[in-house]
Amino acid sequence: MAVTERITTPFTAESTAAQVLAGVDLGGRRSVVTGASSGLGIETARALASAGSEVTLAVRDLGAGRRAADDIAASTGNKAVHVAALDLADLGSVAAFAAAWAGPLHILVNNAGIMATPRMNTPQGWELQFATNHVGHFALAGGLRPALAAAGGARVAVVSSAAHLRAAVDFDDLHFERRPYHPWVAYGQSKTANVLFAVEATRRWAEDGIAVNALMPGAISTNLQRHVDTAEMERLRARSGAPEQQWKSVEQGAATSVLVAASPLLDGVGGRYFEDCNEALAHTPGSPGGVAAYALDPAAAEQLWDITARMLA
Repeated sequence: MAVTERITTPFTAESTAAQVLAGVDLGGRRSVVTGASSGLGIETARALASAGSEVTLAVRDLGAGRRAADDIAASTGNKAVHVAALDLADLGSVAAFAAAWAGPLHILVNNAGIMATPRMNTPQGWELQFATNHVGHFALAGGLRPALAAAGGARVAVVSSAAHLRAAVDFDDLHFERRPYHPWVAYGQSKTANVLFAVEATRRWAEDGIAVNALMPGAISTNLQRHVDTAEMERLRARSGAPEQQWKSVEQGAATSVLVAASPLLDGVGGRYFEDCNEALAHTPGSPGGVAAYALDPAAAEQLWDITARMLA
């Protein structure tokens, strides 16, 4: 396998989404951000709208989505901010969203997710975090592939997490049917799946000019942690190596998302994992960051793609 040079940028962990897109003109481009009614999603959408993109907020709660859209329009002056229903755990909802989309799509940000939930399964029997974080977004991106191809040079940004370091994808027991369920292992597996999706989608969709990259936004306090109690949050802070005051703001967290989604610095780049606005180094044992080799493994990426496609068949 050819060795590729690590991509670095002038931006850092402290950079904000607005700084990353300063001077970038997204006029005439259309974006979709999932989970954009709060937290990282709304700030990602706000930065894209500020740069001139037409943005659709894909959300479960339409009321919250409309409030977010109004807020973004007011703060950016961009009135081309739309809201559409999307529940990633409901494949009917995903199919309806994709079917309703008309025209090209230049940017897709797979931002929505759930974290460390109690044991729950979908009606199909799939573990909920894997089904929502990976399968739902896989189905969405696949349904929108014609629109992405029509755009020419489209980007897909997949929000993963350093939690991918907790677990590879267990191909023998994806849904915890035989092993004990652990909320963080399930979350970690789903986040590894996000990176593997980026690797394989880039390979399969290269002929369409679609580049897909995964990213870690950073340690940020958002609604994502709603299933995590106070004691567990303290353990998370200790594990991240950063006390609460050193966690990122949502504006800083969205910086890596918009870098991957829209920065000219990443034109033509795909199949990689970014953190703190730069391509991640290989993870070394004992360090809190970096990317695991298993998350970038082409064979695992192809295997996961084939399994997911069969699940959706």
